[in-house]
This record gives sequence, C-alpha cells and structure tokens, in this order.
Amino acid sequence: MHILWNQIDYPHWDNAHASLAGAMQQDWAYGTSLKALGIEVHRAEVILDGETVALAQFICRRYAYLVGFALCTRGPLWLKPVAAADRARIYAELRRSLPMKRPRFALFSPDTLDPADESLVRLTRVMTGYSTVLIDLTQSPDAFRASMEGRWRNRLVAAEKAGLNIVRTGANPAQYRWLLEEERAQRQSKGFHGLPIEFVESYIHSRSQTSRTMLVLRAEHKKDKVAAMLFLLHGTAATYHVGWSNDTGRDTNAHNLLLWRAFHELKERGLRTLDLGGINTRSLAGISRFKIGSGGRVVTYAGTYV
Repeated sequence: MHILWNQIDYPHWDNAHASLAGAMQQDWAYGTSLKALGIEVHRAEVILDGETVALAQFICRRYAYLVGFALCTRGPLWLKPVAAADRARIYAELRRSLPMKRPRFALFSPDTLDPADESLVRLTRVMTGYSTVLIDLTQSPDAFRASMEGRWRNRLVAAEKAGLNIVRTGANPAQYRWLLEEERAQRQSKGFHGLPIEFVESYIHSRSQTSRTMLVLRAEHKKDKVAAMLFLLHGTAATYHVGWSNDTGRDTNAHNLLLWRAFHELKERGLRTLDLGGINTRSLAGISRFKIGSGGRVVTYAGTYV
C-alpha cells in the first residue's frame, strides 16, 4: 500500500466522487473554495495492490500558530470494497504520512454508521456522531410525498394553495447575494456558526457550469420575497446549505413548498441524494423537526476519530 499526496487531477477525483454520490466535504470544489480563503487542503490517493481504492480530502487549520488539525469529513471515499483490516491500515497511514507541518493531529469523521466498525479499532473516538436527513432523489414524487409526516404534508398542501410563486434564481451574484446577507444577519442574531459566507460564492463559481454547483429557489407572495433555500450541488448529490423566511413565509409554509420543488428540480438534473445538512434536536429543534418530517432517512454517523 502507498499513498500519493496532492498528485491526482481534478477530472479523476470528480468522476470518482460523482460515481459515489459523495458528500460535499469530499468534493474537489469544496477544497478549492476553502483554498481560495487561505485554508490549507491536502488530497490523498490510496493505492492498494496496484489499484486506487480510496480518496481522502483533508481540511487543515492551525490554532494559536502551534497545533494543527486536519479533518477528513465524510471520507475517505471508498472506490472499491476494502477489508476492514486494510481500511484500518489506511487510516493509520493517512494519519502518519499527512504532509502537514507538525505538531498536528489527523481526525476522521467517516461515512461509517457503526461506531464498532472493525476499521476504526486503531482510532479513538473524540466526538459522537453527526446526524442528518437524507432524501432519496431517485424515488418517485408519489413515494416521496407518501413518506412525509402527515402534518408536514398538510402544510405542503396549504402552501400549494397560498398563492406562492416559486422562482429559480440565476448564478449572477446580484441575484442571490441578498440571501447570503440574510444568512449573515441570522448568524449574528442567533449565534450560529458555519462555513464562511464568502465560501458560498466561491463554491458556486468553482465550475464553469453553475447548474452543477447551486440551486437557489425563492418564494414570492404578492411579488414580495418571503422565503428562500440555497442548495450546493456536488457530483450526483446536493446539500441544503442556507434557508431564510420572514413572517409571511412562515405563515404560508413556504419552506415546505420550496423543498418539494427542489426535490423535482434536483431529480430532473440527475442527482441521487439530497442531504438536508444536519439535525440537532436540542439547539435547533424547529428546523430539525422540519427536516425529519420531510420524509427523508435519518442517519447518525459513527463519530469523529483521532
């Protein structure tokens, strides 16, 4: 086994990532967009018995100019079946050979759901698992609608009768920047944290075809903006990234209709999975109930390991 660092090219990574409907955090464009903000990124190609079996993207930060942390979120991407013992060896070799200046720690938050997975035996869990809701975009609209909780579906029906106009926003920054400013205001008022606001614009324009990187839907009521949702696309999957609503949007259940329309739009583009971007029933109970009620599959990943 050997690992090649920062040698694979964009087309090979992109094709492999798309074939697996990989997470946004393992998308080439995700790393490129963070690099543009001055963040260190390293990409690994794992070769076992002469074949590339895994890819792993690490986002690296240094704190107090001393200790570095490199996080491989929702990775590695396993391109072929690999025995648990070999996966354990790969984790160890990625950690050992990471080309980041020491002292540093390599952390993994894999797509694995089972904390007892044998591939993780050489690692120590330092955080419990992240939970999210995944919507299968390959199912029929009727099947998706049937999977919704009753109250969620009723709100969707009400939104469909509320006279809302759903508009797809273009990729010109002037058409969506207002939504990012609303997100900035929300974060400041509620104490939220997340990827830098500037990341979104960089990500949207990381590919020449912005239809492959973003979908923004806006709900209007009597020609006034009342709600919006921004989705970031990555290969054959998408992630819900930003949402905003005013009082009228909430009263008319605009987000229910926006998500329903997004399902159709993303399905038509050939995407396979929509990740609703995480749930936290303690600090974000309302939005978490909204995501769970949509009818997607709730998953909890194994955790973060060092």
